[in-house]
Amino acid sequence: MNLLMVIFGLVTLLAVVGTYQAFKEKNVLGVLFNFGTFAVFGFFTVMTIVNQGFPPSLH
Repeated sequence: MNLLMVIFGLVTLLAVVGTYQAFKEKNVLGVLFNFGTFAVFGFFTVMTIVNQGFPPSLH
C-alpha cells in the first residue's frame, strides 16, 4: 500500500497543477476534470494514510 499511496499523492499534485493551469487559461472543461481528479485521488490518498497509517503497519 505504500507505493499506492505515493502514486495517488503524485496524481493529486499533478491534478492541482493542472487545475491551476486550466484556470489560468480559462478552460472550464479542464478545470472540471482536473478538480474532479484532485478531489477523488486526494480523498483516496488521505483515507489510505488514515486507514493504514504512515508508515503503513504490516497487520
